[in-house]
Amino acid sequence: MNKYRTHNCSELGEKDIDKVVNLSGWLHRKRDHGNLLFIDLRDHYGITQCVIENKNKLFSIIERLKPETVIKISGKVVKRSTGTENLELKTGKIEISIQSLEVLSEAKELPMPIFGEQDYPEDIRLKYRFLDLRRDEMHKNIILRSKVISFIRTEMLKLGFLEYQTPILTSSSPEGARDFLVPSRLNPGKFYALPQAPQQFKQLIMVSGFDKYFQIAPCFRDEDARADRSPGEFYQLDLEMSFVEQEDVFNVVEKLMMNLFKKFSSKKIKNEKFPRIPYEEAMIKYGTDKPDLRNPLIIYDVTNLFTRDDIKFDLFKKLVKSGSIVRAIITKNTKDRPRSFFDNIDKWAKDQGASGLAYFTFEKDREIKGKGPIGKFFGSDSLNELMKNCNAEVGDSVFLACGKKKDIEKILSSARDKIAKDLNIIAKDQFSFCWIVDYPMYEYDEDNKKIKFSHNPFSMPQGNINELNFKNPLDIKAYQYDIVCNGVELSSGAIRNHIPELMYKLFKIVGYNEKDVNEKFSGMINALSYGAPPHGGIAPGIDRIVMLLAEKENIREVTLFPMNQNAQDLMMKAPSDVDEKQLKELGIKRDIKKN
Repeated sequence: MNKYRTHNCSELGEKDIDKVVNLSGWLHRKRDHGNLLFIDLRDHYGITQCVIENKNKLFSIIERLKPETVIKISGKVVKRSTGTENLELKTGKIEISIQSLEVLSEAKELPMPIFGEQDYPEDIRLKYRFLDLRRDEMHKNIILRSKVISFIRTEMLKLGFLEYQTPILTSSSPEGARDFLVPSRLNPGKFYALPQAPQQFKQLIMVSGFDKYFQIAPCFRDEDARADRSPGEFYQLDLEMSFVEQEDVFNVVEKLMMNLFKKFSSKKIKNEKFPRIPYEEAMIKYGTDKPDLRNPLIIYDVTNLFTRDDIKFDLFKKLVKSGSIVRAIITKNTKDRPRSFFDNIDKWAKDQGASGLAYFTFEKDREIKGKGPIGKFFGSDSLNELMKNCNAEVGDSVFLACGKKKDIEKILSSARDKIAKDLNIIAKDQFSFCWIVDYPMYEYDEDNKKIKFSHNPFSMPQGNINELNFKNPLDIKAYQYDIVCNGVELSSGAIRNHIPELMYKLFKIVGYNEKDVNEKFSGMINALSYGAPPHGGIAPGIDRIVMLLAEKENIREVTLFPMNQNAQDLMMKAPSDVDEKQLKELGIKRDIKKN
């Protein structure tokens, strides 16, 4: 018999009454009722209430113990008296009458409480993460994460995939995010890079003749932190398939996501066949390629209307003549909303750095009129045309923004979310997935005044590859796709380019000659030269999936030991200084200018 426990703190019930048991765990909470002292004993599985009378010699010892001290208790299982049961606990109908106690490990004064779910500063929570993880909510999040990963593995095997492991020490990639570099002792002056993703390796697995690969892969990117992105490392479900088209990848991922989200959440899934939304359409209708489809608001392009003579809103008309665009958001049946609602949205937009949002409400007397600050500038015919173009009705309102395309997309994407939250029209009881498809192969880099890849440089362009118009590269679309859920991008993926000659042509557009490609991507280009199957894949983020299922807005809430916003591990004190001897072995000399 295990000397520490005969049962865990979640499994005892009325069937065990009169048994003498051993339990071990953390002293979660004490309640002194004078002649009786109650303690909640907690372990990984749950909580059991234990009780001792003040005449027991152990009473004074337990009374002095600090919360989170680890103890072993022996005692008899007894039924709780009527009215004192706690039906929220699995063990809530019984308690343990303490007969003996052993202190296994005493706890110091706590820097943060474990009992309750109070909000504490993040730096305290991360420094004492081992305490933070004892809190019930955090503990459940990490258990959920483990179960999600186990479920994914099982499902992938059912779908015919096999799991393979790819290297952690690899070569630096010139495309993508900033690498984490690792100096090589045996090759002085040279560096490995931690993989931003197993991208090239998983393609090489397909070239090697394996058909379906997956891996719960650690990825490393030297990026700034965001609520949905860890600085440094994260995990993804990396998968790749041979002899497939885009729809084959979609079918696999949709089956997996449907099974996964149904298993771990009671929320409904809006569309079991995920909508396919072309990138250009998404940018017009939602202002982003990460749309939250639980939000019913749509953005409409109404630029052409501002060439009409019966619109006298000269500010917008002048801007349109100089190349600006006008886009609109319609809010349904908001005629009775107070003026303050509209003014607050306008003020919010100005606080975001925009020039504000013009607005009015559609009314009808004998003819259609615009009620609001700029309504008077619109004739009845133009209002009818606006309503027709935007599927608006009398009683609806319109918010208008005018400016450069990227600026308008940015502000109206945020405004769409802001207005929907204020109107409380986001369907919070559901998951709404979609695919964003038909990404442009290239985009123009305004900062560096040159063309660059928009997504994955190893993607296959759409269309007949023998008839691609390389003179207008910005018109080339790729078999690239993102999967989005509730406004969170879970993953990007693509059908890969498996033809070396085509790869040379595509890279030439962004400034790489054939020699550059051979040097920078030698492993990949060499392998493709020996017969490669058409292949494609995707890599949904594990952290983001769990974040959605746990209904958290910050990825650190579902990560065991995350870094802070400055990419620091406050608990282990990383990154840290290293010994000069280590640096000398690696052929590295510090050259840091002190402030």
